[in-house]
Amino acid sequence: MRYLIKPISLIATLILLQCLSPSARADGTINIQILNAIVKDQVVAGATVTLQKNGEQSVSETTTAQGQASFPKRFVDDQTTLLIVKKVGYSNLVVKCPCAGTTYAISPVMAGLDGMRIVLNWGSSPYDLDSHLVYPRNHVSFVSQKGDQAHLDVDDTTSYGPETITIEKKKEGQRYVYAVHNYSDRENLNSDSLSKSAAKVFVYVGQTLIKTYYVPSNKSGNMWAVFAVTAGGEFEDYNVLKSVSSHDRLELAEFEGVIEKTTVPTSTFSVIRQADAKTSNRLGEAAYHSGKYDQAIQHYQAAIESDGNYGQAYSNLGLVFQKAGRVSEALWANRKAIALASGATAAVVRASSHYNNGKIYETASQWQDAMREFRAAKRENANPVYDKSILRMQQKGAR
Repeated sequence: MRYLIKPISLIATLILLQCLSPSARADGTINIQILNAIVKDQVVAGATVTLQKNGEQSVSETTTAQGQASFPKRFVDDQTTLLIVKKVGYSNLVVKCPCAGTTYAISPVMAGLDGMRIVLNWGSSPYDLDSHLVYPRNHVSFVSQKGDQAHLDVDDTTSYGPETITIEKKKEGQRYVYAVHNYSDRENLNSDSLSKSAAKVFVYVGQTLIKTYYVPSNKSGNMWAVFAVTAGGEFEDYNVLKSVSSHDRLELAEFEGVIEKTTVPTSTFSVIRQADAKTSNRLGEAAYHSGKYDQAIQHYQAAIESDGNYGQAYSNLGLVFQKAGRVSEALWANRKAIALASGATAAVVRASSHYNNGKIYETASQWQDAMREFRAAKRENANPVYDKSILRMQQKGAR
């Protein structure tokens, strides 16, 4: 099979890099550019960009008509500093620095349930990284940019990104796999340039950034297997580098085979981190009962950051997302709570999470989806409320 060559000239590449690439000035100024994640090369003016470091005063700037923000270098430009980008109509972006000379793309808020947006950003080298989304009978990439209810919004070939894939509606019962391929080093299976690219993947649901992945450092391989979404809607984190040939990459069956052979790492969290998670969860519950939903969300997210296996925090997060009207996010959190439920109360947690998802679908007039969730709740734990809900859906014509 011949390689597919992307149609962009060297002159065009140099022009785009000169116009769009941010730079770090000699005086140490931190320059950042903000783009729209779903419109190629469209800058975002009027966004608030903040650099924040624990224990120090944050500093904020507003992006110019060129989508740029510049900061005197006050902070150490490393992972101890956070970059926060906010603009009405877009999801907030929060990412660890280094930030100097970077471009980031922010995602317009998504409408509808079961959608997802995946945004890839990286540094100046290599020029061309590619996003790949594989699911049954579909492989969305620069080769085939439209799949069944999913599409490649932006294909970037001139460094930095974004490279964006949007899933309009995930299909129930289907598994989705997302990976990044180093097109620039497609013939060099053991290249380490992907590992050195500072690549980051941001996953958005509704109006919320729910997952962030950082490319593994000090590794070789020209494909980054990032994550999968299971048939039930739960995230599986791979975050490993693999070496694949162009044939492996472009042929659907081969691509799926490479990912399937990747073992999902088992995450373990220290006793200290588990204790921190429980503290954050208690703070979240206090904020929730006081009606401070945004604070509760932040505390529950902090609990999950400390202990990614803490099912109760996901269950609480799903409930507060629902109360706050962020129902797409609630679906995601509830599914994770279902997957993590364990112990004597596991069946009750799974049942209540399925029921909450059913109510979300019912409110959206998606009767069949609601029926599926109500029936799942009843299988976990008999409850007259579930029976009444199933009857309501039958009266709506759901089977």
